[in-house]
Amino acid sequence: MTSARPAAEPLAYPFAAEKLNLAPLYERLRREEPLARVQLPYGEPAWLATRYEDARLVLGDPRFSRAAAVGRDAPRVRPYAPGPGTISTFDPPEHSRLRRLVTKAFTVRQIDRMRSRVQQIADELVDAIRAEGAPADLVEDFALPLPITVICELLGVPFEDRGDFRLWSEAFLSTTKYTLEEIKGYRALLRDYMAGLVAERRTAPQDDLLSSLVAARDNDDRLSEDELLSLAESILIAGHETTATQIANFLYVLLTRPEHLAALRADLDQVPQAVEELLRFTPLGSGSLQPRYAVEDVEVGGVTVRAGEPVVVAINSANRDESVYTGPDQLDLRRHEATHIGFGHGPHHCLGAPLARMELRIALRTLLERLPGLRLADAEQDVEWKVGVSTRGVRRLPVTWEVR
Repeated sequence: MTSARPAAEPLAYPFAAEKLNLAPLYERLRREEPLARVQLPYGEPAWLATRYEDARLVLGDPRFSRAAAVGRDAPRVRPYAPGPGTISTFDPPEHSRLRRLVTKAFTVRQIDRMRSRVQQIADELVDAIRAEGAPADLVEDFALPLPITVICELLGVPFEDRGDFRLWSEAFLSTTKYTLEEIKGYRALLRDYMAGLVAERRTAPQDDLLSSLVAARDNDDRLSEDELLSLAESILIAGHETTATQIANFLYVLLTRPEHLAALRADLDQVPQAVEELLRFTPLGSGSLQPRYAVEDVEVGGVTVRAGEPVVVAINSANRDESVYTGPDQLDLRRHEATHIGFGHGPHHCLGAPLARMELRIALRTLLERLPGLRLADAEQDVEWKVGVSTRGVRRLPVTWEVR
């Protein structure tokens, strides 16, 4: 075990990388310095866990706390720090209490019940794409409206307001796109909007998740008003933004690897396994940048993390760990190895993972079935990318296909 504190200056983090590539530095760190000292754009320095087993330890071990970050100048990529009362800042048992309130909406059984409706939405979007004709922007015409429609119907948010909460979501994820004052303003608008929906559900409950949360607040006293609003906001943002980004990114990965695309199109029964490999292979952001603070001294990657020190997890690096995966930097749509941690691990494992998996599977299969010869409409280098936000992804993805 190494207990000496590092003398070198912390590495600037996140590491620079273009498009969906990973910085080569991750490989060196996994090999030589699996727990490295880093400095994020905001907050105090942190340890960075880059190996698979170390990542699972930090994400799943109760000796690492999310709640301990509240009130600290926590390491972060965005200019603001989450305040108390959001589900991401709780540890069990408080975290478990809030999570149980929404678990029923995301069980495998409930997701199976939603499958036909999600397929219907996907088919209607493709119908519109085919009717309009090529080229189509798969981000605006498919990747975004699919999960937005699903989460609106599940939570109980009017679909016609999607333009507003898309803007608010983008501000929530902003690293440099918006100023701190702009972010605070958009967050206030989101809070007012959600408070208005809650007030409507109090007078006219509906068959949706928001009404269930209101009942849990008013009838059972199982959460505070701030917790109710924060939970609803988190579900709205996380329920569409990451899935939309993943749909577009997965399509980009496949469209720029024609041999993989052709193999998958020839055997669509492989789509579920392909989705798992794409979740492992495709970076969504810089990793789990919600820091965990050690509540006691813990050995991680041969280094002693002292009580009170924060650790951030490079999920993208952990999912490329050569000690776990064969040829980790190669896309293998038939891979059957260790479970990836693309949805996280431990108490904060993504609550909506079953829904996201189902949407991703339906999205890929529907597009490959119904848009024969799907390919990029422009040169690969002309694909537009998001800038100034914490999620890495395609902003526009023009495509064409064969008309039959």
